[in-house]
Amino acid sequence: MALEFLDDELAALERAGLLRVPAVPSAAGLLDCSTNDYLGYARDVSRETSLGAGASRLIHGTSTEHLDLERALADWVALPAALLFSSGYAANVGLIQALAGPGDVIFSDALNHASLIDGCRLSRARVVVLEHNSLEHLERALEAEQGRRRWVVTESYYSMDGDGPDLRTLRALTEHHRAGWLVDEAHALGVYGPVGAGRCAEAGVKPDALVGTLGKSLGSAGAFVAGSETLRTYLWNRARSLVFSTASSPLLALKTLPMVERVKASDRERSDLLRKAQTLVSRLREAGLPFPRHYLVGPIVPVVLGSTEAAQHLAIDLTEQGFLVQPIRPPTVPEGTSRLRITLRPQLEDLALDHLATLLIAGWKRWSSSAQEQR
Repeated sequence: MALEFLDDELAALERAGLLRVPAVPSAAGLLDCSTNDYLGYARDVSRETSLGAGASRLIHGTSTEHLDLERALADWVALPAALLFSSGYAANVGLIQALAGPGDVIFSDALNHASLIDGCRLSRARVVVLEHNSLEHLERALEAEQGRRRWVVTESYYSMDGDGPDLRTLRALTEHHRAGWLVDEAHALGVYGPVGAGRCAEAGVKPDALVGTLGKSLGSAGAFVAGSETLRTYLWNRARSLVFSTASSPLLALKTLPMVERVKASDRERSDLLRKAQTLVSRLREAGLPFPRHYLVGPIVPVVLGSTEAAQHLAIDLTEQGFLVQPIRPPTVPEGTSRLRITLRPQLEDLALDHLATLLIAGWKRWSSSAQEQR
């Protein structure tokens, strides 16, 4: 419903003779005079497929490996089509800049990733920043703000707070107000939902456009946008981060394809991961460590310390004890919310997890006592 205008846009391109349609160029028996593989190294015959694409997807950079992976990704998230991008940043910027424009209104969560924020800015649409995960604020804004088209931009699982919105209610709101819904599932894919298809699949809802990444649970690199076939063709023609970039590596696409099936079949690993996360979070909460208000148990465990100094020193202490944990400080997170961002995986042994919890609790108590003394 929100993307009905895409058909008219594509029809106008076709009438002007400017429509590009995704396909693998036929090069059998032809000498390559179209790619940028100037020294001929991309298609080294010793490799099973090309290391480099040699050109953008629209010129001669599309391979069967790209198309096979796109079909597998679309099937995974139960949407009709998918389109690969070089990174999650490129996917988000390209998607939003292509769909939204002057005269439109974008409703963007206050804690959206920088790539979503930059995409909103580049679109030149008017941006309404929403209180984090506040569906009440979104509803008020949708009732008050009108525009040529309206877009709601969210993440399904926020990587710094480890929380996410009520996706069923969010979908109902966007449908009621005839607004498009773009959702970034980068940190949820592989972990939540049936066959790890994300929080939207878990909630039984379908966004107008879903952004996923290959660089997290899939253990590869790159990203994709999934949605309708019409959306895919439109992005093929209008997403500047796709049109004006060399296509991702066909060899990487080939190696990533079996990872999709592996992740889909990883129910035991998902269960182990969430069990370990629940164990750690329960211990930390019992000891009084602070968590974001709407925290969802998952692979990201944010321990909000507040003080930048505390986050830095506790991270150093953990490193000395054998745990690599990154301190997250402004401007990545708001002032006064510096934290340790702990990411878990099923391979982490229970004994190590218990030791990590003990160190975190001791460090938190030490810094809390120090802060009280300074007051």
